[in-house]
Amino acid sequence: MFSPISNKYISLKPAFLLSVMLLVSCGTEKAKPVPDRGLLSEIEVSLDTLVEIWYPKTVDNSNGGFWSDFDYKWEKEGPQNKMLVSQARHIWTASTLALFYKDKKYEEIAAHGYRFLRDVMWDGTNGGFHTLLHVKNDSSRILSKTKSTYGNSFAIYGLATYYKASKDTAALNLAKKTFLWLEEHAHDPIHKGYFDVLQLDGSWFLDVKTNDADYDNFVRKDWKDQNSSIHLLESFTALYEVWRNPLLKERLEEMLGLIRDTITTPKGHLNLYLERDWKPISLQDSTDAYRKQNLWMDHVSFGHDVETAFLMLEASHILGRKKDSITLGKAKNMVDHALEWGWDRESGGFYYEGAYWDKVGRRTIENEAKVWWTQAEGLNSLLLFSKLFPDESRYLELFEKQWDHIITHMIDYEYGGWFHEGLDTNPEAKYDAKAHNWKVNYHNIRALVNTIQMLKGEFPLTDTKH
Repeated sequence: MFSPISNKYISLKPAFLLSVMLLVSCGTEKAKPVPDRGLLSEIEVSLDTLVEIWYPKTVDNSNGGFWSDFDYKWEKEGPQNKMLVSQARHIWTASTLALFYKDKKYEEIAAHGYRFLRDVMWDGTNGGFHTLLHVKNDSSRILSKTKSTYGNSFAIYGLATYYKASKDTAALNLAKKTFLWLEEHAHDPIHKGYFDVLQLDGSWFLDVKTNDADYDNFVRKDWKDQNSSIHLLESFTALYEVWRNPLLKERLEEMLGLIRDTITTPKGHLNLYLERDWKPISLQDSTDAYRKQNLWMDHVSFGHDVETAFLMLEASHILGRKKDSITLGKAKNMVDHALEWGWDRESGGFYYEGAYWDKVGRRTIENEAKVWWTQAEGLNSLLLFSKLFPDESRYLELFEKQWDHIITHMIDYEYGGWFHEGLDTNPEAKYDAKAHNWKVNYHNIRALVNTIQMLKGEFPLTDTKH
């Protein structure tokens, strides 16, 4: 049993319930945003305990980088492969914690991760970072058969933030080198944006007709997508904050415009996949059975939508757009759409997936899971919009309900960390792995850091005028 976390959290639920009672007793008809009511200290404790369970436990001093796989009791179990995305996310998280806590030990953890990316994951022959390796002591084996723009974007994100914390110019130079590698290999000069799936030498797959080599993600080799696009926006934002390069600014503006005006629909959700010329991959003219079978191609991801609302505003802020009403309006529409359809009004929390089934708007929730990263991004965006739109009291009310959902259903008080999925939708999730290559900590630690700064009045995005 992980008693330190249990002891620290003893007061969380009663404190939150008291704040809810106060809100109800005051009435919500003409409610205005109210002071913290004790949530700040709760979230600070939540962040501290979450950080303590991840670090230094995940630091791999044998092979470099970070351990990937832990079971529900936080015991190492699994293949321990090194995926670029998870390794880079650890660098970003540790760097962010170094800045937040002003504590050198997190900078040292980030430096440990940076050295692994630089020395092991960078492809010295073709450039760019490898996607997946198996590493044991001094031996490494490449497991991936393609390169990923998505993965390389996270490398930029981690390296730029590590430079912000450490002022290590070698790390910044590697981030610049990665950006320029993507510029040469992944950027589409005709239709703009970036291809995600690349050959190992960085070339495109457009002329490759058969998957004889069992390439990763071959089915979408000719497409563009929302996921790599929003994380390029995220990483270019971080890099532009520390490197005011004209070409980088041009690409950051390009990605913001594409995501806001092309990838995002008028309804307020992202198209998941798009052809090279940005025509959406849509299955609305297919049968219901075919759509069900291929839902991954065409559905609504509420977590990505609320996350993108934040990322667009962050990019606009770094670009110096003080009164960007267009981006603010589009971002608000995305959050409102997710709340109107993907929010559990009874228990709180955002569902995982919905689907529009035809052009007249018939729609269903296809996956009711309350996945951990979706809840973290929802927490972050709800408080942000309560600050940006203080006259709309519902954002603050729903932020508090989201926090209640997290502390009631998402946090493991016995072993520590967050469950993969809220126990209200899947009680068996308490036995799922606490960490693997796709479950790291950047979503929830970013959300907790940001909300703490917002509650303290120290978050730069809340200065946006509208």
